Amino acid sequence: MSNTTTIHNAIPRADIIKHAVRLGAEIKNIRLSDELSDEVIRAISRLLLEHKVIFFRDQGHLDDAEQQRFAIRLGSLIPRPAIRTTKGASTPAMASGRRSGLADQMHMDVSFGDACPKISVVRGAVIPPYGGEIVWSSTAAAYLALPEPLRMLADNLWAVRCNAYDYTVAGRATEDKNHFDDVFTGTNYETAYPVVRVHPETGERMLVIGRFVQHFVGLQKYTSQKLFDLLQSYLAAPENTVCWGWKSGDVAIWDNRATEQHAVNKSGNQHRMAGHAAIDSDVPLSIVGRRSVTRIKRPKPQATKAA
Repeated sequence: MSNTTTIHNAIPRADIIKHAVRLGAEIKNIRLSDELSDEVIRAISRLLLEHKVIFFRDQGHLDDAEQQRFAIRLGSLIPRPAIRTTKGASTPAMASGRRSGLADQMHMDVSFGDACPKISVVRGAVIPPYGGEIVWSSTAAAYLALPEPLRMLADNLWAVRCNAYDYTVAGRATEDKNHFDDVFTGTNYETAYPVVRVHPETGERMLVIGRFVQHFVGLQKYTSQKLFDLLQSYLAAPENTVCWGWKSGDVAIWDNRATEQHAVNKSGNQHRMAGHAAIDSDVPLSIVGRRSVTRIKRPKPQATKAA
């Protein structure tokens, strides 16, 4: 029985509209809440595995508390690790976000530790009058698009990621750098990740890199950058992506293991507030079953003020 048939059995009025060939579908005529039946929740989970990212319009009835209650039906809420405020407190499982230079680059949610969220649930609460689109990329489609020699290289490639982001290389604005330094204070995390990981539920191989990559194991920085750009081009290829234009009350749910995403920078410095819930923790495994490994480095040095 197909996933579409399953959800139609659970919610006869639900319509599923694909938004791109390789990922992304809008689910219509469904009201998200914690009161949905177990059958419907299972159907939503199966659609998420199939489409990687699913969208729901007209969910304006949700506030942060109601969104959290719904998200709990999909799994256990987790904090966003290693992210701290200026007062030193960890961010909560439900967090409001602002658009920044970080979001404008292809990334996975909180991917510099040895584990990352399994699922992300975001609700658009305040949307800018123009711009604000987000693009998701299918890491599974990107892997399948690799030529065989490059695929064989990627299968055995490991990347070193670190939350000490290099703004000089990225060319980000000072405002963004100050915001990043303000939020990502505390401990530097450095993690060795498999560039190709296996999805624990679908068995798909996925090409996963993201913005926190510093270099590839065994390669110098210059060579790593050239290879990074090449691999990233497959993730960013239009046929492997889907773009969503936000409206107030929209909800997006995506498989954080099978996608990377970035915001389309069209709305300048306007903020987009959104309730963000992270669900379950997942440790990437390579194609031979090796786990990601994190080394916790020393605390970041505090900046000294000029006399």
